[in-house]
Amino acid sequence: MDSGALQIWGMRLLFVLLTMLILFFHLLPLNPAPSQWAGPDVLVAMVFAWAVRRPEYVPILLVAGVMLLADMMLQRPPGLWSVLVVCAAEWLKSRERRQRETTFFLEWLTFAGTLIVITILYRTVMVVLILAPGTLVLSLVQVLMTIAIYPAAVGVSFFLFGVRKSAPGDMDRLGRTL
Repeated sequence: MDSGALQIWGMRLLFVLLTMLILFFHLLPLNPAPSQWAGPDVLVAMVFAWAVRRPEYVPILLVAGVMLLADMMLQRPPGLWSVLVVCAAEWLKSRERRQRETTFFLEWLTFAGTLIVITILYRTVMVVLILAPGTLVLSLVQVLMTIAIYPAAVGVSFFLFGVRKSAPGDMDRLGRTL
């Protein structure tokens, strides 16, 4: 196996390990009382940050698997949030070439818009299926906090793990331009 393929598989393994770490801290019983506010969805911020910056690190099956695992562990309706995140991540990946030349602010706005759309779809499907989607205020707080931590997710991904946008002249492991 060449070094390019090894790096891609290493980053995929790192993505899975980071997912497990995020879920571990999310499930820790730090406060037994019910929370009055919802924290950010760090996993979604990380998935979208990696999908925009290096789509080859987060293939569709990997995203689907970790999001389905998160649905199960966080006791959400299995598959609903996963499908929405997978569709949004694939849409962001398809825009990766255009996102390369944009500023971070426009990337952040794209992330915010995408997150808002999938949250509205999630809540709409939950209402149609006569499931309790939770309070609107908590969903709004979670969306706003996730949007607020997106720069931190990008920064950590870039500075700690080297997940950067591909430059216009970069080549993949087969010698094709990205």
